[in-house]
Amino acid sequence: MKLIDGFDSNYRYILVAARRARQLQGGAPPVIETVSRKPCRIAQDEIKAGKVKWVVPEIPASPVDVASEILDKAMGQEN
Repeated sequence: MKLIDGFDSNYRYILVAARRARQLQGGAPPVIETVSRKPCRIAQDEIKAGKVKWVVPEIPASPVDVASEILDKAMGQEN
């Protein structure tokens, strides 16, 4: 399956489209003019039009990494 422009994976595209469709079902207005009435199709059309923005959140460091970094700093061993 071909990747959708602007997405690093098809899985991420599906997640973004599903989340936007849920927003539309919850009463959010569409940001584009469309003849479709189905939230999933509207979400896909909005993504295709470049009207839906998304960000991949940073994964926080694990507690082990944080503790190790604190210990290294306390012992004067900078990375």
